[in-house]
Amino acid sequence: MRYFTGDTSYFKKTMLLGIMIGLISGFGALFFFWGLKYGSLFFMDWIVNYTVPREGQTAAQIAGWTPPINIWLILPVISFGALLSGILVYTFAPEAEGHGTDAAIRAFHKEGRIRPRVVIVKAVSSILTISTGGSAGREGPTAQISAGFGSVMSDVFKLSEHERRIAIATGIGAGIATIFKAPLGGALLAAEILYYRDFESEAVVPAFLASIIGYSIFGYFEGYDPIFSGAEISWNVTQIPFFLVLGVFCSAFGLLYIKTFYSTRDLFSGFFTKHNIPNHFKPLAGAVIIGLLVIALAHISHDTMIAALGGLGAGYGFIQLSLYNMLPLTVLLLLPFIKIITTSLTIGSGGSGGVFAPGLVIGGAVGGALGMLFHFFIPEIIPLATVPAFVIVGMISLFGGISNAPIAVMIMVVEMSGDFSLLVPAMGAVAISTILTGDSTIFREQVPTKAQSGAHRGEYNVEILEEIPAREAMTKKEDLICISPSDSAKEVIKIMDESLHTGFPVIENGKLVGIVTLRNIRKEMDNSEDVEIEEIMVRELVTINSSSSLEKALSVMMSNAIHHLPVVDDNDPEKLEGFITSTDIMRAYTKRMNQ
Repeated sequence: MRYFTGDTSYFKKTMLLGIMIGLISGFGALFFFWGLKYGSLFFMDWIVNYTVPREGQTAAQIAGWTPPINIWLILPVISFGALLSGILVYTFAPEAEGHGTDAAIRAFHKEGRIRPRVVIVKAVSSILTISTGGSAGREGPTAQISAGFGSVMSDVFKLSEHERRIAIATGIGAGIATIFKAPLGGALLAAEILYYRDFESEAVVPAFLASIIGYSIFGYFEGYDPIFSGAEISWNVTQIPFFLVLGVFCSAFGLLYIKTFYSTRDLFSGFFTKHNIPNHFKPLAGAVIIGLLVIALAHISHDTMIAALGGLGAGYGFIQLSLYNMLPLTVLLLLPFIKIITTSLTIGSGGSGGVFAPGLVIGGAVGGALGMLFHFFIPEIIPLATVPAFVIVGMISLFGGISNAPIAVMIMVVEMSGDFSLLVPAMGAVAISTILTGDSTIFREQVPTKAQSGAHRGEYNVEILEEIPAREAMTKKEDLICISPSDSAKEVIKIMDESLHTGFPVIENGKLVGIVTLRNIRKEMDNSEDVEIEEIMVRELVTINSSSSLEKALSVMMSNAIHHLPVVDDNDPEKLEGFITSTDIMRAYTKRMNQ
């Protein structure tokens, strides 16, 4: 623990932070992955008799997947998992509901800590939710679990608040990097996913160390191959315009995903609150609707049944099928809509899981569908071997846009697929998607910049003051008490006593000619109170333009050791616009901080 004393070097702290979080993330993600793996085998393969297609399988292996013999078994299984998950979460750790990445982001910006019990509750509830068919991903729980361990470790080693938050951010990145076997993208995600338009640079180095260590541990037991098995993929630069079109479609489906997800969450929350129903049963309600939806779709046609099954669980197996061109166009067209609905019902109702994996499935299906359509109409330009490239670029484009983390997501998905040549078309598509998505985000706890983050409160006084022009904080001319050069010091002292102000501008013929303060008058008090202001006022004025920032106003005050500053017209230094004091600056700053 001596490494975490005030004299510890930044190098040692960073090294130890990265190493410890990496070890915890590696083993934590491994145990969580095993829980999901064997939970899915138990509930889906053994109870429902559903041979689930899985990511990483070869074309021959995945071709052997089979739908459930009795589709009705989906309903009791998914309901059972949701009921146990809801009781567990809302009894012991309500903050473990929903998608874990957003909860970890909230902890970074606001509370600065995650309760130890959340780690266990999140892991168990997510395993129950996902392995029984709930549409959710494993990255969100892993991020919150690893971030939670980072918070616990901060308590053990008595880290400062700032170091605690960096540990949480490092845990987010390391957890996701480990579970996805994407160390570079995961490390960058730790810094990028916290903001709309900013970057937590201090988290990058410890996240690099933690991600590498976590990845090494996880890979030692589960192998180092990419998440998705390689498929035959080819593309060329003449196809880039078509990938840009994909970016447009992905932004549209991304916005639909966000809108549906949060509308569903608000609907469930409002209904259960209005009718005084315990939140413990919210996930069950969502699961029942999903089960009935899957059963209904399964009875329409074979293709709708496949699309419905793709709406269950993480759905990575269906991405793998699309990479092998094994999904018909009908399924690819239906899957984005079904996955949006089932994910919104699962996590929006309070189920535990992540939104990352469903987002990749939605994006992959959109990309696969558009690629298939292009192939159908212009096969000479978009051959069948290029369709898997549209699947991967679609995954990147959609989730990169709605997560406000295009760089990290792009690198992560490329690491997951093992084809770095796709960075070129992906860059164009995700740029289009990010621009069109704007500030809309699937992670509502993100903030625009560090200036709005509780993690940096007090560090960004200058930035906030730079945003406020002097005209917003000043007392306007019409509300000012102005002094004439012919007024006596005695009269001004009386005005000061009555108004409680200690400085006034001096105006002659409508022009600013000086300033008088209590300090100026006191210098003459021993001589005579009848001296005219003209004789004691400060003529060499220090002023500031009305468009100048409060940061500049404060800097001018400090440089000149004054507390009163005339605010003049930008184009006429003798035209008084207002008057600003250090108190006015403090008041404006406090108001902006509280917004």
